[in-house]
Amino acid sequence: MRGRTEILALFFCLVTATTTFASTVTYDHRAIVIDGKRRVLVSGSIHYPRSTPDMWPDLIQKSKDGGLDVIETYVFWDLHEPVRNQYNFEGRNDLVKFVKLVAEAGLYVHLRIGPYVCAEWNYGGFPLWLHYIPGIKFRTDNEPFKAEMQRFTAKIVDMMKQEKLYASQGGPIILSQIENEYGNIDSAYGAAAKPYIKWAADMAVALDTGVPWVMCQQSDAPDPIINTCNGFYCDQFTPNSNKKPKMWTENWTGWFLSFGGAVPYRPVEDIAFAVARFYQRGGTFQNYYMYHGGTNFGRTTGGPFIATSYDYDAPIDEYGHVRQPKWGHLRDVHKAIKLCEEALIATDPTISSLGPNLEAAVYKTGSVCSAFLANVDGKSDATVKFNGNSYLLPAWSVSILPDCKNVVLNTAKINSQTVIPSFMHESLNTNADSTDSIGSGWSWINEPVGISKDSAFSKLGLLEQINTTADKSDYLWYSLSMDIKGDEPFLQDGSQTVLHIESLGHSLHAFINGKLAGSGTGNSGNVKVKVDIPITVVPGKNTIDLLSLTVGLQNYGAFFDLSGAGVTGPVKLNGLNNGSSIDLSSQQWTYQIGLKGEDSGLPSGSSSQWISQSGLPKNQPLIWYKTNFDAPTGNAPIALDFTGMGKGEAWVNGQSIGRYWPAYIAPNGGCTDTCNYRGAYSSNKCLKNCGKPSQQLYHVPRSWLQPSGNILVLFEEIGGDPTQLAFATKQMGSLCSHVSETHPLPVNMWSLDSKTRRASNSTLSLSCPSNQVISSIKFASYGTPLGTCGNFSHGRCSSAKARSIIHKACVGSTSCNIGVSTSMFGDPCKGVKKSLAVEVSCA
Repeated sequence: MRGRTEILALFFCLVTATTTFASTVTYDHRAIVIDGKRRVLVSGSIHYPRSTPDMWPDLIQKSKDGGLDVIETYVFWDLHEPVRNQYNFEGRNDLVKFVKLVAEAGLYVHLRIGPYVCAEWNYGGFPLWLHYIPGIKFRTDNEPFKAEMQRFTAKIVDMMKQEKLYASQGGPIILSQIENEYGNIDSAYGAAAKPYIKWAADMAVALDTGVPWVMCQQSDAPDPIINTCNGFYCDQFTPNSNKKPKMWTENWTGWFLSFGGAVPYRPVEDIAFAVARFYQRGGTFQNYYMYHGGTNFGRTTGGPFIATSYDYDAPIDEYGHVRQPKWGHLRDVHKAIKLCEEALIATDPTISSLGPNLEAAVYKTGSVCSAFLANVDGKSDATVKFNGNSYLLPAWSVSILPDCKNVVLNTAKINSQTVIPSFMHESLNTNADSTDSIGSGWSWINEPVGISKDSAFSKLGLLEQINTTADKSDYLWYSLSMDIKGDEPFLQDGSQTVLHIESLGHSLHAFINGKLAGSGTGNSGNVKVKVDIPITVVPGKNTIDLLSLTVGLQNYGAFFDLSGAGVTGPVKLNGLNNGSSIDLSSQQWTYQIGLKGEDSGLPSGSSSQWISQSGLPKNQPLIWYKTNFDAPTGNAPIALDFTGMGKGEAWVNGQSIGRYWPAYIAPNGGCTDTCNYRGAYSSNKCLKNCGKPSQQLYHVPRSWLQPSGNILVLFEEIGGDPTQLAFATKQMGSLCSHVSETHPLPVNMWSLDSKTRRASNSTLSLSCPSNQVISSIKFASYGTPLGTCGNFSHGRCSSAKARSIIHKACVGSTSCNIGVSTSMFGDPCKGVKKSLAVEVSCA
């Protein structure tokens, strides 16, 4: 019997270890319901192709540590089906692997299939071949489009089903999305919009995933589709049925960066305020867009003019490091909200006014009670009375009271530490004689000006670029040869004329007789280019070569797929003095799609054509460069600093790290040293990096590198000096915290009994990364310290004991916690509210 019992026990263990149990996912008017229980869920977007598979586990774990329940991602049709019926789910495109890793971490997945995704992604995620299907019209009641959309959507759903990844099969996917923000632009599609949305909803539901579907920004989403909100604030959003929960699919944690623009950022106090307000006013599912933004590798950027970095000022930065205090403060907000979950899922809020711009929301059922107190005034703090107690509410903040009495967190008061990152530079040594050098010398190849490929063709008139190239390359050459007679009027004033060019975008370079004569570029606000370039022509044969280029294809707006690019004219020669003009637009032009170097495989670095000798050409257009290098030591994230370069694309070991454009400088105006979180946020409210390159550092994933023998290839379009390139490894610079006597206790202390909590003081906490300790105290002041991390200064009063107390408590330890009170530091200024500010180094 014993042997049989052991065999049965072993069999039971094997079955339970390999069997997953299906979950039932539904919804009601309050929340998503999983296995019969309403859930308060916090979600965050991580787009799998914007990072690398070796980064995924750490990104997912940091998301879980930050308090997320769900990971949300788009599905990128253009990556998965680059050629019709030819699929790619390898490497960064391995969607199944990504979803399984999320499941292994114990988190849920929201799969936003779209398949239109926007996402500042090239062509909104649509593959270009879709454009060429006869009779097709995108995102409307059009049979060719609907057939392709259904085919791809069904392909993804079937793939998820085969891997048993829907919650109904025991997997992590609890939600799916069809279409994307169509309600923002559906009026442009007229009467065909409503039947298209009805069809999309019916098609999705018929795929029988066993989990709910959502449509974001779609107020008329048909039942049973849940309509959801996107924006900086969604507390005022109401779903289109009282049977649907209030859901926020995109809470924008920052904003995207454009080439030619300053760097946007969003203060965490404002995000925390928006999140708390959403749950305060009945929301139960909120998603950060983005939680990790990542990198637009290759030619994946949309826009046009979206930068290669998609950092988005997200809680986890482009390189995979947590951004503090954003990550930590939002983690605390999530903990505070989860302390209220029992009340939140039990009932609807009772909302009452506490005064002008002051509001209370109470969730009470039986003995369970939680409350949110909000001050939505953008300027003035206020003290309010609630349930017989007084509460100070800073402007533009929410206090969370899990027991309707005690404040566990106020969104404007940050207990989390601040980290100032730094980049340690290491030059690309180009000493070819040194086998130990990081760079083993530069070699180069000149890209020919004008027509150099047998595939070139001629046409009368000027061709639109995207229809011509099918986006196989950023580049299209327009070439025209013409004979100029010596008695032409515009030669009579000294052989100078003006070349007038008009282009739909996005940028262009004009070469006259093989020499660069001038350039023009659009910007994210106006992609079109119009230039007048003084040129010199000669009697006899002259060649005009126009290199037109795209910087990511349009990804948003009604009929965005029809947005054109390239030199569509007119192109004219205008005389400087006598008013004469020649229109060249209808002449016979010769066209070349892409660069010769692209066809020759130069991005891989393996060609035998590379020139390795003295006299490296610098600051010249149309040059391919190559060098070999060893990877920087250690495991810190790596970037390439493109100081000294102009514009182009870079490849490491054959993989494109994206377009680089340090020559495009952000405007001088619009930035401020600090940004007031109070008051409504917009994408241009908080900007930094004015008057500097929009992007200077470009992420190189460590998984793309070998310890030695790596190949870096650049295509420099406008001219630069590759010898100025340098590595930059991302390090922690300083660690700071600034906590006042009036700060609530750390959220983790809520579990203490009420008597212990009342006897406790506000606490300043510092913690170094693993394997590091606090090595020195850069600043310490208890009293009225001023400034922010990296720029603290003593106020009018400061405890003389502060530095020595902090040194004793912190130096040599991985972390330390210090009570913020006069009993610890003495009282340097009686009757004044005091705070403790500390800056340390870790090593």
